[in-house]
Amino acid sequence: MRVGAVIVAAGMSSRMGDFKPMLNIGSISIAQRIVATFRQAGVTRIVVVTGYNAQQLERHLANNGIVFLRNEDYAGTQMFDSAKIGLSYLQDKCDRILFTPVDIPLFTAMTVSSLLLSKAELACPVCMGKPGHPLLISSSLLPRILADSGEGGLQGAIRRCGAEMTRIPVDDAGILHDADTPEDYRALLDYHNKQLIRPEITVSLSRERPFFDERTAMLLALVEETKSVRTACQRMQISYSGSWNIIHALESQLRFPLLERSQGGANGGESRLTEKGKRLLDCYQRYAQRLRQDAAALFEEYFGAEL
Repeated sequence: MRVGAVIVAAGMSSRMGDFKPMLNIGSISIAQRIVATFRQAGVTRIVVVTGYNAQQLERHLANNGIVFLRNEDYAGTQMFDSAKIGLSYLQDKCDRILFTPVDIPLFTAMTVSSLLLSKAELACPVCMGKPGHPLLISSSLLPRILADSGEGGLQGAIRRCGAEMTRIPVDDAGILHDADTPEDYRALLDYHNKQLIRPEITVSLSRERPFFDERTAMLLALVEETKSVRTACQRMQISYSGSWNIIHALESQLRFPLLERSQGGANGGESRLTEKGKRLLDCYQRYAQRLRQDAAALFEEYFGAEL
């Protein structure tokens, strides 16, 4: 699977009053941070669409192995026009493309990985009920997006492309924080600094020992999504026999079957979650999300004034 990324950085940063892509977040710039996050998630083909201050930004990122494309008419066009430049370039080079404007720099590599694991045609991360960036777009949708009238920008083109947006829940408020104004930038810095020390919550269900955790939940979710244990294993890079050991151990602890299997047919057999398995997975996911939300609130209550 060939994966690429488009970072749009052609705008004039007029509301910021400074050149956004090169403002620092910690020890590196906004643009460098996004590139590093994509690299950490395994994305190697990265396109940056430049315009305003193009030469300065391209020199700034020159050692990162990036493809630079220019929107020469950046002052007279919209972000959708810059997005089309990058998406068009990657259309025949990648199967799936991640897209983000340059002013949303704090999403994590784990969020990128969650999007890629979904295998959706069109997906966005969602935190606290709010959608954010980066977007994931299948190259099969690009002919319709690139031919769109552009009314309503990229969001409008995506709504009209014929694919349903898959919402991927993530525990990553960085998907929501942009740097459009000086006030936004200060809030971005504050969020970044608070993330340096943060609560880490690991949620497991146990009897004599833990038997159900986030890795297990991901395996079950992928089996239900793909209708195949083997495909789920491939996406998680775990062995087929190992996954069945996990499933059999789970069923032994829970004392009810998690999967039901059908044999044969034109497309071979399928595996899917039983109704009790679906309810278990849903309860675990909602329980873990609630624990993280409560943990974040408690962390702010006890440590917000200290750290």
